[in-house]
Amino acid sequence: MMRNTERHLGDMDSSKVIYLDYNATTPMDAEVVKAMQPYLTDHFGNPSSSHSYGAITRTAVEKARGQVANLIGCQAHEIVFTSGGTEANNMAIQGIAFAHQDKGRHIITTGFEHPAVAEVCKYLESFGFSITRISPDAYGMINPDELIEAIRPDTILITIMHANNEVGTIQPVNIIAEAARLRGIITHSDCAQSLGKIPVQAKDLGVDLLSVAAHKFYGPKGVGALFIREGTSLKKIYHGADHEKNTRPGTENVLQIVGLGQAAEEAGKHLTNNALQMKETRDRLENNLQEAFPDMRVNGHPDSRLPNTLSVSFQNLEASTLLLAMNKVAASAGAACHADEVNVSATLEAMSIPVDWAMGTIRFSTGKLCSRDDIDEASKEIIQKVKLFLPDQESTGIPRNEPGQIKLTHFTHGLGCACKLRPQDLEAVLKKLPIPSGPNILVGTETADDAAVYRLRDDLALVQTVDFFTPVVDDPYLFGAIAAANSLSDIYAMGAEPLFALNIVGFPAKRLAMSVLEEILRGASDKAKEAGIPILGGHTIEDNEPKFGMVVSGSVHPDQLWKNKGAMENDLLILTKPIGLGIMTTALKRGLLNEIQINEIGSLMSQLNNKAAEAMKGTIVNACTDITGFGLLGHLKEMMQASKLSAELWLDQVPVINETENLIAAGVVPGGTRNNLSFVSDQVEFSAGIGEGKQLLLADAQTSGGLLFSVPSGQLEDVKKRLTMNKQKAFLIGKVTPKQNKAIYINTHKP
Repeated sequence: MMRNTERHLGDMDSSKVIYLDYNATTPMDAEVVKAMQPYLTDHFGNPSSSHSYGAITRTAVEKARGQVANLIGCQAHEIVFTSGGTEANNMAIQGIAFAHQDKGRHIITTGFEHPAVAEVCKYLESFGFSITRISPDAYGMINPDELIEAIRPDTILITIMHANNEVGTIQPVNIIAEAARLRGIITHSDCAQSLGKIPVQAKDLGVDLLSVAAHKFYGPKGVGALFIREGTSLKKIYHGADHEKNTRPGTENVLQIVGLGQAAEEAGKHLTNNALQMKETRDRLENNLQEAFPDMRVNGHPDSRLPNTLSVSFQNLEASTLLLAMNKVAASAGAACHADEVNVSATLEAMSIPVDWAMGTIRFSTGKLCSRDDIDEASKEIIQKVKLFLPDQESTGIPRNEPGQIKLTHFTHGLGCACKLRPQDLEAVLKKLPIPSGPNILVGTETADDAAVYRLRDDLALVQTVDFFTPVVDDPYLFGAIAAANSLSDIYAMGAEPLFALNIVGFPAKRLAMSVLEEILRGASDKAKEAGIPILGGHTIEDNEPKFGMVVSGSVHPDQLWKNKGAMENDLLILTKPIGLGIMTTALKRGLLNEIQINEIGSLMSQLNNKAAEAMKGTIVNACTDITGFGLLGHLKEMMQASKLSAELWLDQVPVINETENLIAAGVVPGGTRNNLSFVSDQVEFSAGIGEGKQLLLADAQTSGGLLFSVPSGQLEDVKKRLTMNKQKAFLIGKVTPKQNKAIYINTHKP
């Protein structure tokens, strides 16, 4: 049922911005503005004064007290006015805690309360109070039995929100309050989000204290109320005169209190109709989005949910970026990105929503001023902008973004070499294809080597490779440089010298300006110049996400060719770059890295492997490969299987980029890395005590990683010296052993 209602949004042009953030705050109702008007001009008296000016304002305050009491079904004298919901929560929680601490110091709450409750509980912990935080289920619902089981002999207070402000789930407060009453425990509920949207009756809820915020139901900001059941004693947290029944000092804010009272009256009058309208518009928006994005995740309880609240998640999409792109819709993100961290909301964290979904969580909340037309127009805007960032969605007619205005990683589903096909899938396909043979084919597909090698004459062979991928960094220039370095790496891994390159480009011209492509190509050109080769052309296609790479041609004497086949027993394994780049670039995409970290991984990935290869040409290299998309374990497995040997890896010797292990613990792991670990699992044996985090790190999908050399043990010192002289790292990470049941054995320490 839709109800026609006049818009009162101040100077905001609703035709330009559709407001879908009513859970954050609401515009004031026209009747509220009307009721407040006289108290801006005519009625200015102090309610504590005995003269007629004071009598008028005192009467207004008491009328408002009755209006609020009527809305929540209590006695007028049980209402105390506050500056808002936050103060009401503080008064309730601190007031009970300090008034009853002689009976106990244990408080029960949830793990997803509004900061106005959560921070108060945290503050009380500094005074020796014990706080138990109950976690919700996947729908954001508290299990009453679990909470009741947490009650202790020293429990004095249970504080639980009535309805969650982010996902809208309505909590079974009445069941909890009844159990608490039977045990002599005081209960408080933050009802800021539920009041005015669903029936909220103090008697039915059974709580002793209830917090109210006017601006959540079309009243003014800066005013609220606390219901204090008769007979409930609180310790004052403010001191002064005896205003508000000696509970809260200070001259009453008559203007705001009058507004709160009128908002309460209007909410009571139209509660049913408003709820129906909000639900209709909420459901319409949900259906529109669900139809466009079937994989979209809807958060919150399917039935026990506020009628106006819709929390949705898009995997691997950054909600804050999406909201910034929306010119016609106002909503809220479930996570905040900063330079050095990402803050996922307490609610989403408590519901155990994975980070890759939590980052793409947006809360839309409708209100009584929303129309069907608003919802349809908003739906178009949301769908269009989501398609801008989701690579599997068709996008047309969207303004293109200039280099300095974009985060390149937001335009792709995967990152760099981590977006390769699953190695197990690729292997299954390649097994069905014939292996090319011929007298001049020196390296083909039989050993999964880094490049193809074709003999041109007895003293000259052509080495050729192709590599391209999606952005691993946000800066287009740096992306081009990294992609070029990665492509060149295959040539260096074969012991060859690059001759020239051809560009390969996939570009979303409808989403990104051509100047972005220009920067990508400029970065690649500068890196090719550093390698001493020209770029002689290339090929481009229109794509729904940016991709870039190169075909690189090189040359080598057939007798000086390096392969991943040829490792010998007792060889030592030397790595030239640390691992963890797949994890770090995933963290970058999620906004978890600071500038120093971004610069560090950018420098690592854009570093050519030419100097490492050059240094090793003066010694014996039995086998070599570069560590890229299949991770250290995947590429080492290929080397050992091609050489028909096994390897022993020493975990404590493997170089790792700082913070990668912490990121893994936080769930920051690319899908390619997990695929890699699954692929090698039957050929790798981990020593006891090596947990999944370490295993994932060793399988991490690298982009433009280092070279892995298998060299005779007697050459270790010479190798280190040569690499050091060329300003290259040399990490001894393991050795080659006779062939065993597994291709790789991983020990925690070097023997």
